[in-house]
Amino acid sequence: MSSLLTGRGAAARNTFDASSLNVQITDTKGAQWSLRMSDSGTVRPPRIESNAQRATFLELFLDLVFVFALTRVTQRLVTDFTTEQQTLFIQASQTLLLFLALWLIWMTNAYLTSRLDPETSVVVFVVVLTIAGSMVMAVALPLGFSERAPVFAGAYVTVQIGRVLALLVASRGTPDPENPAALPRVLIWSGFTTVLWLAGSVVDELPARGVLWGIALVVDYASLTLGWPVPRLGRSRFIGRSIAGEHLAERYQQFLLIALGESILTIGIAFSAEPGFTWERTVGFALAMTTTVQFWRLYFFRAGHVLPLAITSAREPVLLGVAASFTHLTMIAGILLSGVGYELYIDHPLGHAVPVWLFAILGGPWLFLAGRAGFEFQVFSRFSRSWIGVFLPSVFSPRRCCSGRRWPPAVQPPR
Repeated sequence: MSSLLTGRGAAARNTFDASSLNVQITDTKGAQWSLRMSDSGTVRPPRIESNAQRATFLELFLDLVFVFALTRVTQRLVTDFTTEQQTLFIQASQTLLLFLALWLIWMTNAYLTSRLDPETSVVVFVVVLTIAGSMVMAVALPLGFSERAPVFAGAYVTVQIGRVLALLVASRGTPDPENPAALPRVLIWSGFTTVLWLAGSVVDELPARGVLWGIALVVDYASLTLGWPVPRLGRSRFIGRSIAGEHLAERYQQFLLIALGESILTIGIAFSAEPGFTWERTVGFALAMTTTVQFWRLYFFRAGHVLPLAITSAREPVLLGVAASFTHLTMIAGILLSGVGYELYIDHPLGHAVPVWLFAILGGPWLFLAGRAGFEFQVFSRFSRSWIGVFLPSVFSPRRCCSGRRWPPAVQPPR
């Protein structure tokens, strides 16, 4: 009996006897695969024992689309903070909903390419579909809650439904013999939220649109977290599943760097505009750059740096990988909100101060710290008290955020 491995990292066709219950295979990239045979001779999904996969060029191309998308999010937030203050909460809430939809598209794509071989034609098609849909969503985002709402919602549901349908067609309905109803369950949940997205896009009242889209996003995130449960079809369980942990961790790292790059872009554009390099604007520029560098340092030293090892050595790598998406979402939201604060301060260093602007100027860094604290706990199973409550002053003490930490056995401190 022959079988073509479809998991991430496979690169060769292997022939073996169906009577064998356990088969160990080393592919051409050195990855160790453990295949188990059922009594009927069906090959169950492979579990990756060792993986060193990097993001493909197509995935990096997708990230370029999200560079543009994040600039649209930031500029929409700047507009929200500089318009009528009576509607700030409503406008900012709308921007948050649009951003959460974009993040869900990117995050589920990262999970998919960490589970399946990204070189297969169906996965390539799925990533290309995600690129096209994400670009349309980004273009529509500035007016995504008004006249371009049908465009934004249409692109979102096309990606969500199209990916599942493509995988179902390519796998003939049962890509995972251990969990044959996985894709049908996802399709059922996506179909339900599609109705909410499309209905919200055509209603005339903005509050009703916000409610429908808010419910749709809550359902999308909740169904993902719960494993898309459906009566009589069961649910997907993250426990006991395998994933390319290094790849997923690298994707999270890359997206956070994209967010930092968007902040640098915002700082540079704001500082290079008129009225030029005045001392007040220069101080704002210096503070913004210092804060951005601090974001980078707090993330990568050391939790972000050891994230690949943490996921691959975790008892339940898929569970940790999915949980890490939420802490990264919080940190990235903090970085984007801080970028809004950078532009507001650089453009109006000594002008009329609007009290609500402090929500962006100070709230952004603290939102990042909240996500960073949760991320620290996920990686090291503890909170570090050395930098919580002290943000900017820690710039001048490089050892501070890395000292006094207890390291779990799976993640040893660098020597």
